[in-house]
Parts: sequence; C-alpha cells; structure tokens
Amino acid sequence: MRLTIVTAAIVAGLMSVGTARAATEMPYSDAALAAAQKAGKPILIDITAPWCPTCAKQHPILSQLYTTPEFKDLQVFDVDFDTSKPLLRKLGVQMQSTMIVYHGEKEAGRETGQTAAPAIHALLAKANS
Repeated sequence: MRLTIVTAAIVAGLMSVGTARAATEMPYSDAALAAAQKAGKPILIDITAPWCPTCAKQHPILSQLYTTPEFKDLQVFDVDFDTSKPLLRKLGVQMQSTMIVYHGEKEAGRETGQTAAPAIHALLAKANS
C-alpha cells in the first residue's frame, strides 16, 4: 500500500513537470525566434538529442525551473541536434546538451554539458537581465 502511494505521488509529480515543460517549449523556427527577440522576451534555445545522457539529466532541472515564477515568461525553443545541422552551424553549436540564452536580440550566455542545477538556474537568469 505504501509503495502504491509513493509511486502515485512520483507519477503525479512527473506528470505535472511534463505538462509545465510541454506548455513552455516550442519547436525552433527563425520566425518564432525573431518574434520573441523583437518582443524583448527572455529566450532559451535548448539543443538536445534523444540518445544524450547529459540532456536527460538536464531535462528534469529545466522542467522544474520552467514552473517557477522567475521563468514564467521564458520562451523555450527545442532544437534537435541530429536533424538541425544548418541551424547548429549558424548558432556555432558543436555538441548536444547546449543551452543558449538570449535577452531579446542579445545572446546573454551559453553552456554545454552543464548538469548542476545552480549553474543552469544562473544561466537562465541571464535571459531575464
């Protein structure tokens, strides 16, 4: 019985994280990025690959941060590392698990392979300033 209650709580928590993440992210397009930049929005471009273990470690941290009031206006653009090579060249990205933040049109920071929650928080905070 106790295991069932714990399992239900974990599943409920994961479902709420997944919902917040899905509501915050959108596929990348030049037009969508340009619109967010013109509006002065804080922006995260999240370059991931489904096979990447580092990306898998980043996702729960990002999902939790997306639900905080501090990052409620963050526009998140998902970029698939395996299928977006021209965009990756344009952005100067060589590896999956790269996160790039913008404040409006200005790049405010980037990290590759970062899995420490405080460092990811600090990176996203740069998009707000």
